[in-house]
Formats: sequence, C-alpha cells, structure tokens
Amino acid sequence: MSATDLRPTTPTTPAERGRRRAEPDPRAWLGRAFVTIALTFFALFFAVPILWLLNATTKSPRDLLTTAPFAPGTLGDLAANWDALVSFQDGIVFQWLGNAGLYSGAALVLTLLTSIPAGYAMALGEFRGRKALLTTTLVVMLIPNTALVLPIFLELSALQLVGTAASVVLPFSFFPFGVYLTYIYFSSSVPGDLLAAARIDGCGELGVFTRIALPLAKPVVALVGFFSFVANWNNYFLPFLVAPGPKAPIQVGLAEMLANVPQFNPTAAGVTTIELPALALATLLSVAPVLLIFLFSQRFLVAGMTAGGTKE
Repeated sequence: MSATDLRPTTPTTPAERGRRRAEPDPRAWLGRAFVTIALTFFALFFAVPILWLLNATTKSPRDLLTTAPFAPGTLGDLAANWDALVSFQDGIVFQWLGNAGLYSGAALVLTLLTSIPAGYAMALGEFRGRKALLTTTLVVMLIPNTALVLPIFLELSALQLVGTAASVVLPFSFFPFGVYLTYIYFSSSVPGDLLAAARIDGCGELGVFTRIALPLAKPVVALVGFFSFVANWNNYFLPFLVAPGPKAPIQVGLAEMLANVPQFNPTAAGVTTIELPALALATLLSVAPVLLIFLFSQRFLVAGMTAGGTKE
C-alpha cells in the first residue's frame, strides 16, 4: 500500500463538496434544539401568568375559583368587576393612580434636570473632585434602595415632610444610575471636536450643553427618563412609609386592596372587601401606564441602549 492511499480523502468535485455541506451536523442540531426549548420555556414562564391575569378579569369570583384556569369568562363579569373596582372605597384606586402619576412625573422632571447636566459635567468637564464624585456615584449605585429608606425617612421626618408629596418626589429624584448612563454616553458618543469648535466660535459652556450636546443626547435622555419613571412607578417601600392612606401611590394601594380580600385576610369579612377578579383588574390598571410608555418610546429606548457601544 502506498503512502498516498493512507491520506484522508477530501471532496474534490463541486458535487461532492455540496453533498458534504448538506449533511446535517449533529452538534449544531442539538445546539439549535436546546436554544429553542430554552426560549420556549422562558416565553411560557412569563406569558402564562399574564394570560391568566387577563382572563381572570372576565370571571366572577366563584368562577375564578371553581372553573379551569384558562376557561373563558364573559363580558358581563368583566363589567361587574369594573363596577366593583370603581365602588371600592368610592373609587380610591383612581386617586392612587393619580398620586403615582404625580410622584413619578414630578420626580422624572427633577431627575432629568439634574442627572443629564451632572453626567455631562463629569464626562467632559474638568474640575477638582471630578473623579471622587464619579466614584461616589458608582458606590451609591451599589447600595440597595431598601438600605437607604431608614436614613431618608429620618431626614424627611426632621424636615417635617412626612405625609406630603415632597416626601416621595424628592427621594425619587435621586437617580445615580441616570448620572452614570449619561456619563457613559457623553464620554463615548459625543465628538469632543464638535464641542471644541462651538467654544472657538464663542459659544459659552451653557450654550454648548443646551445647543450642541443636549440635542445629540436625545436617546440617552429617553433612556434615563424611562428607567427613572419605571423605578419610581414601581417603588413600594418608601411611599408605604411616608405617604400612607389617600396619598399613597397605586403600588401601596394594591397592597391595601390585597389586605381587603377575604381569601387572604379572613378578618376583613366585616369591612369593605374586594374580590380577586377586581384586584386582578386593578393590577392591570397599574401596569398599563408603563406599558403604554414603553410601546410609544421603544424606538428611542433601543437607540439609547446601543448608544456608547462604539467610540468615534
């Protein structure tokens, strides 16, 4: 046997190479199957509870407990659940929604007015203590929000602000993550030569920021605004302590409604109660504003998330 007979054979003609490429690779097939199964599992894991919640609003309290989980309800039961929700404590759920919108919206404005200039100054400014301030911002980001509730409550109590809108709005406006996002964007995506040219043309620092840098930063402004609004809207612990009762936002109100469900609190049988389908409807109302904001602003959010990925 010659040495040439021992060499591995390889496809020599185009037809043979095409057949070799057409043969399925078992490892690639297993990898695709695993990815498909994993994505399907997580899609069902998140979608099934949402679908059940939507369906629960169309059932009566009895049908919700006795029928199949995904058995369809009726529009009549949906209308009855809406009436029960509206009549609960004279429609206080809408007052809670209004409070949440007021707190989150006012805090959003203050957050944008402070976070965007702060990130710009730390990214492109030169001043004493700049690195120390940036390090402090990063450290504060690592502190859990629950660890800050007690000192914030003591400060608000010393200023006699507990029970007012300011006791919620002012802490909500403190958003170091927004400062960090803005810092990353300005330091990586805004050309420094463009800002220098504006200064040479006689534009002051305030004009450089408002006329040049800020219009270029629309994606990150939208991203910071969205994250700030969602975090404020879903915040529960601090408003629970400083804004109880009628001044509470919807997240605190949902906890109060849950305490008035007889299935979860048997002692609530003699007072104003609310049934589970009406509570599910209130939960959907609490999610709707954030969902609508996401649907209308997702183009800017995607642009903001990808901004800063490359350095010009």
